[in-house]
Amino acid sequence: MNPAEYDYLRQFLKSRSGLVLSNEKQYLIESRLLPVARKAGLQSIAALVAKLKEPRETALAEAVVEAMTTNESFFYRDKTPFEHFTQMMMPEMLKARAAQRKIRIWCAAASTGQEPYTLAMCLKEMEARLAGWRIEILGTDISNEVLDRARSGTYTQFEVQRGLPIQLLLKYFTQAGESWTIAPELRSMVQWRKFNLLDSFAAFGQFDIVFCRNVLIYFDQATKVDILGRISRTMTPDGYLVLGAAETVVGLTDAFKPAPDRRGLYVPAAVAAATQAAPRFSALAGAGRV
Repeated sequence: MNPAEYDYLRQFLKSRSGLVLSNEKQYLIESRLLPVARKAGLQSIAALVAKLKEPRETALAEAVVEAMTTNESFFYRDKTPFEHFTQMMMPEMLKARAAQRKIRIWCAAASTGQEPYTLAMCLKEMEARLAGWRIEILGTDISNEVLDRARSGTYTQFEVQRGLPIQLLLKYFTQAGESWTIAPELRSMVQWRKFNLLDSFAAFGQFDIVFCRNVLIYFDQATKVDILGRISRTMTPDGYLVLGAAETVVGLTDAFKPAPDRRGLYVPAAVAAATQAAPRFSALAGAGRV
């Protein structure tokens, strides 16, 4: 692969998915895209680039983007966000939404589904408090392949051993050989949709809680600013934003402020300012920290 071909693929991936690759990632493109090229009957990266430049090569373009997308995910990943969810976010929302009895949750970049299903298990564990409530969970990802896996709710022995407590595995999954499938009532709690974070959020309506973890790290600063700004406009004024451990809003947007003593959790700036006099989090300060 020559420098011109590498530059074309870098620009192609950035425009299609927001993914930013450094000059040193040529090996990654070759290792991930050569199988895509050969599956399409092409013998080299050069031939793949030439084919991508042809009009109407949408299927190949999608295959290239999917191959380059990182799909690392596991149940209860990083643990802390889910403690925040059960110990603070949901109790606060149950009070704030007592009249509507409806809460909407969005898991952006949901990958193979472990994060939305973890939230579904958290909600199932508190179902006695949710009688009569409508809780919607939307999981989105740019990749059809990982969404198909998420919809199936079936995971390998290795995948269920990563972060999932054994009591929840036995309670909510059934085993068939080396595979484990999550219970139908939990699968039905999550809706799945293919979605590119570079596209408009307008059709989604408003969400009370947004999990957008471990995806902003792959974007450049301008794309991060844009996505965070659009997330802020699709959230309720008293909603919650959850980012990954290596991500932050600081220096990117004034729309959100860090929640006090809650690593990775952010609230709309207007709410943060309004609660300085009467802290929103005081009753639960310190709960769930690790």
